[in-house]
Amino acid sequence: MPAQVTVSAKIDKELRKKMAHLGIKPSVVIKRALENEVRERSTKKVLGEASKASEILKKVSEKDWTDAIRKSRDER
Repeated sequence: MPAQVTVSAKIDKELRKKMAHLGIKPSVVIKRALENEVRERSTKKVLGEASKASEILKKVSEKDWTDAIRKSRDER
């Protein structure tokens, strides 16, 4: 099991009572919410970087690509 750390959050007393009444464990909910947020933001970051890379690659001409491939093959 990976090392774990403790995080805390302040919530309204009434919300805490409702959670207890419903049997909701805050640690489970917080962990799941943080995992989802990290996954979503990571995905957005990768997609943003891929979009930037795509824009850069669009600027490379077909001739430049073929020249680079030929050069790479010749170096083998």
